[in-house]
Amino acid sequence: MFALSSVHPILLPHPLNPNPSPRRIRRTRTRTRRRTLTPTSSREAERGVEFETGDSFFRRESAVGRDLGVLSASLLRRCCGGGGGGLRVLDAMCGCGVRALRYLAQGGADFVWANDAFEGSRPLVLANLAREPRFSTLGERRWVVTHFGANRVLADCYLRREFFDLVDVDSFGSDSSFLRSGIAAVKIGGLLYVTSTCGRSSGGHRPRCSLASYGAYVRPVPYSNEIGLRMLLGGALREAAAVGFQITPLFSYYSYHAPVFRVMLQVSRGKDHDFSHYGFISYCKLCGHSQTYSWDELGQISCPCRNGEVSSSVVVSGPLWTGPLHDAAYLSDMLRLATEWGWAYTDGKGNGVDLEKLLNLMIEESDPLLPSGYIKLDEIASRARINSPPLATLINSLRREGYAACRSHIAPNAVKTNCPMASCLELAHAIRHQR
Repeated sequence: MFALSSVHPILLPHPLNPNPSPRRIRRTRTRTRRRTLTPTSSREAERGVEFETGDSFFRRESAVGRDLGVLSASLLRRCCGGGGGGLRVLDAMCGCGVRALRYLAQGGADFVWANDAFEGSRPLVLANLAREPRFSTLGERRWVVTHFGANRVLADCYLRREFFDLVDVDSFGSDSSFLRSGIAAVKIGGLLYVTSTCGRSSGGHRPRCSLASYGAYVRPVPYSNEIGLRMLLGGALREAAAVGFQITPLFSYYSYHAPVFRVMLQVSRGKDHDFSHYGFISYCKLCGHSQTYSWDELGQISCPCRNGEVSSSVVVSGPLWTGPLHDAAYLSDMLRLATEWGWAYTDGKGNGVDLEKLLNLMIEESDPLLPSGYIKLDEIASRARINSPPLATLINSLRREGYAACRSHIAPNAVKTNCPMASCLELAHAIRHQR
């Protein structure tokens, strides 16, 4: 099962050069080898699960993303039991092994494949996973550790038709080469949990990089962190469509550290692709107005403040995912499970992530009436030339006027709304006069 075969090149976007130059060979031979990571006294704990981090790259701030992954695995286990072979999870870039360990200990996984390209991490990963029995009471293996390139593992699973219920690819930077191979390794109806950490691409500072990685030319806008999620979702949709699959976002999570963009996708079969949520987002630097455009409307991009005329003040990013970032019903199930496990509230002991607040914000963001992006209170104050209105007061005023409005889990001092910027400024002035 774990002796990997030759991988079909179509699944590897960046194949190795079969005839590398002599200079490349010499450089490879003289490369300094990384030292082996061993368990040390650097013990950590998340939700009652203890593990060692050694000298590996580990962020405590990423615990929220791991919580969400474990909740999703458990929901999948409860919903369908993972099929005949139980719940099977593949952690393609396992690091120190904490995610794999938590999928076993908390997510209800019957089998976890923990893979990391760095062979020096093996003692550390083995020590962490050894906290869980390696074999079930029936003698079936519960976990295994390997050290291959993630793309090779994912593509080989597809070629061997060994599919997984949940595939977790916690990659670094803007490397999107794992999207297609990750989709190919997931069972129909299974989950793919993917990551991007390239804030410069999402911020519009590297548009050629975002175009190469995700097929989206991204320009600078005030809500760049939401663009990062939509960029990742759009890239996944494009890769899925290319191989005859469809993806549905179950949740999209942004964390400020790094930054980190994580999305949970449900993979289904289907060649009748719906691109109604795959389009372009414009932003006017003069008035702050944002708008979403479909492919059929590409020749009509303008801004109301310019009376429909072409203006250099309007910047356009895309194609991106323009639909809801989350599935409200799925998030409600996650919240109920988090409450059942006692994870919903901050415990004040270092594990304190208020998942109830986060998931409720995401549920509000799932409103299909809400467009892409958010409006920061600082931008309203700057354009209206007044002090920032209280966020709760502004949201209530918008709702009274018939607009959809809520807070954003991405930016705490921002509002998501379908109200145009000009009307937001008028409401902000009205709030000021009422105080």
